[in-house]
Amino acid sequence: MSGGTGEGPRRVGRPRADQLRPESGRPPREELLRAAAELFTARGYGATTTRAVAERAGMRQATMYHYFGGKEELLAELLETTVALSLALARRLSAESGRPAAHRLWELCRSDVMLLCGAPYNLGALYLLPEVAGGRFARFHRMRGELRDIYLELLFAASADTELVDDRDGLTLRNDLVFGLIEGVMLVRRSDPARPMVTFAEAAADAALRIAGVAR
Repeated sequence: MSGGTGEGPRRVGRPRADQLRPESGRPPREELLRAAAELFTARGYGATTTRAVAERAGMRQATMYHYFGGKEELLAELLETTVALSLALARRLSAESGRPAAHRLWELCRSDVMLLCGAPYNLGALYLLPEVAGGRFARFHRMRGELRDIYLELLFAASADTELVDDRDGLTLRNDLVFGLIEGVMLVRRSDPARPMVTFAEAAADAALRIAGVAR
């Protein structure tokens, strides 16, 4: 006769995903995205495995696949989420026709820098990954293309009273330079992250307008 409690032996099964996750209060998808952002920017996209992402998020690899199909899907959502915030602001600024276009362009530049450099784990650096050229990121490229078009729209409007007004090719080139400057500032920021963010963003926006050839 057993001297136990009478409950019988307990079965040891796989722990549920939420038992492995840290007590952050965040949903599993958000936990996975934050883990992926941290690892992609710290270790590099190519060196990061889905197992590492799952473990950093506090769950099993099999559980991760319930939410995301793999690394590309994680990266695509991170990129789309980041550019969506800039695009929403750009659309709003585009509609504010009562304000000077140069002011709106400056505000868009400043806000983009704040977003790209101020996001957790420097997400703006992910824009530069060679893997982003793949077809899986078509939606991100469409969103980014619309954002660039709004930059150009504001630049055209801001140049209405300048000698550049009839030089569409020249303005398009200047817009590409402005857009490249804003997306590339995260590399400058990374070299000296102690710089005050607002000062850095405003200086970048000032430089962008000088490249654009318009005054605020």
